[in-house]
Amino acid sequence: MRVACAQINTVVGDLEGNLARVRGALAHARERGASLVLTPELALTGYPPEDLLLRPSFGDASRAALEELAGDVTEGTAIVGFVEHDEDVHNAAAVLADGRVQAIYRKRFLPNYGVFDEARYFQAGTHPMVLDIDGARVGIVICEDIWYPAPVAAELAEARLDLIACLSASPFHLAKGDARERMLQTRAYDSSAALAYCNQVGGQDDLVFDGRSAVIDAGGDLIARSPVFEEDLLIADIPLDLAAGRRLREPLLRRLPVSDAYAPIIIAASPAPAATGDPDAITPSPTAEGELWAALVTGIRDYVEKNGFPGVILGLSGGIDSALTAALAADALGPERVRGVAMPSVFTSGQSTDDAAALAASLGVRLDIIPIAPVVDAFEAQLADVFEGTDRDVAEENLQARVRGTLLMAISNKHGDMVLATGNKSEMSVGYSTIYGDMAGGFAPLRDVSKTWVYRLASWRNQEAGREVIPQATIERPPTAELRPDQRDSDSLPDYGVLDPILELYIEQDLPPAAIVERGFPDDAVARVAGLVDRAEYKRRQGPPGIKTTPRAFGRDRRMPITNRFGAR
Repeated sequence: MRVACAQINTVVGDLEGNLARVRGALAHARERGASLVLTPELALTGYPPEDLLLRPSFGDASRAALEELAGDVTEGTAIVGFVEHDEDVHNAAAVLADGRVQAIYRKRFLPNYGVFDEARYFQAGTHPMVLDIDGARVGIVICEDIWYPAPVAAELAEARLDLIACLSASPFHLAKGDARERMLQTRAYDSSAALAYCNQVGGQDDLVFDGRSAVIDAGGDLIARSPVFEEDLLIADIPLDLAAGRRLREPLLRRLPVSDAYAPIIIAASPAPAATGDPDAITPSPTAEGELWAALVTGIRDYVEKNGFPGVILGLSGGIDSALTAALAADALGPERVRGVAMPSVFTSGQSTDDAAALAASLGVRLDIIPIAPVVDAFEAQLADVFEGTDRDVAEENLQARVRGTLLMAISNKHGDMVLATGNKSEMSVGYSTIYGDMAGGFAPLRDVSKTWVYRLASWRNQEAGREVIPQATIERPPTAELRPDQRDSDSLPDYGVLDPILELYIEQDLPPAAIVERGFPDDAVARVAGLVDRAEYKRRQGPPGIKTTPRAFGRDRRMPITNRFGAR
């Protein structure tokens, strides 16, 4: 059986556009002779639709798009993800053949953790579905259905399938792709069935989807894989006799019951055209740095383009965070759509301005230089009476950041470009940022990227290019906010080599401070960092969205109360 996985980049709510993408994939699959085509989960509506699902008209529009699409499927069979509104709302997959909808499967496992809220919106399905497509037994699952060994996956084994068809919208975080693929190989091996996995690709708000669709044979061996973060039509020829042979050679499935629940629905489908061209191979996996870079580029590009911004603007301080953000934006959008603004104060060193200029020249982006000293002086003059009798402190320091935020937003309002905030996860975690200042912006690409990874990515980008895309002086320079004389991040925070591992244990693994200390970290540093993280919750709630890259990002993943007296314990 020749199977196609249509790894497409959908837009939530764009039913016409998504329908066109699916149609294009189906036409391409027909040209290649695929007899079965899969789309991602909720391909017609985009994923996740969130509260759009509370509007009955949304589900009705999804069904209308599905019926329109069904008329196109006159050769072969397609399994397409859509929202079904039938008294309640279901995350569903429709089987299209012979110009009509012939069966509908409803997702049975609804994830309700991390970034997922499916139990808020959907009613779970209750029944397995087995199809007879040209004599092959094909079972359907949707994303979460396949992640657990029972009951859905166990039923797939009981059904003695030739092929498992899995529609998915599985969002990215670092190292997830390898773990997911190992799980899929286990499911195929345990079921003695081939498995075709079709995943969504692209950015949707703070989520990015890596694609990495795959086809695995009945022995658990990978036979085809799509590239990450690219639209793709993955074509694979599945040897159906392998599944039958395994069941005879390794008759473990004989111990499982045979149920009438697995009686197949016979799909009436006209034959697909003859197969043309060779099937696709296994696209190599990228390095961790390459994968994360592609995720961030995808997130920036799709957030900007899907929301209709002409380009982006950001402050270029000469520091590593703004340099990395600018390099990512230039790769995502092209340098002509990126505008940098250097805003030196009396505390800004000449090296900072030089490094910002060198970066802009390296990337080919526009650079405007707007000194902020006169504006800061005016603010301080207006506040002189209110501040009288107090020492200079963080209030005056933060005025500089807020002046910069105001200038960037003014340019954004005038020209329409979206402001990119440049703060990283380490800073956001402990509140080392100025609300209404450097936190101002429409999108924060590095919001879930630690300072350690910021340096790693900058060095990787230079190595990949074979030149200093990001000036080496910027990478080697000690990090500083330059809001007072001779300021260094280390004046206020532990070294990032200590801070970042503590943050990972406290935020991503939810370990209490005592358990972190047991792992060898200084007691005073752990207590201080945990306290800073807890107190900064109100700031993070007011910051712009950013791209999820870790298993536990702020926002959808980690939802802590702002008013909270439990503390770090």
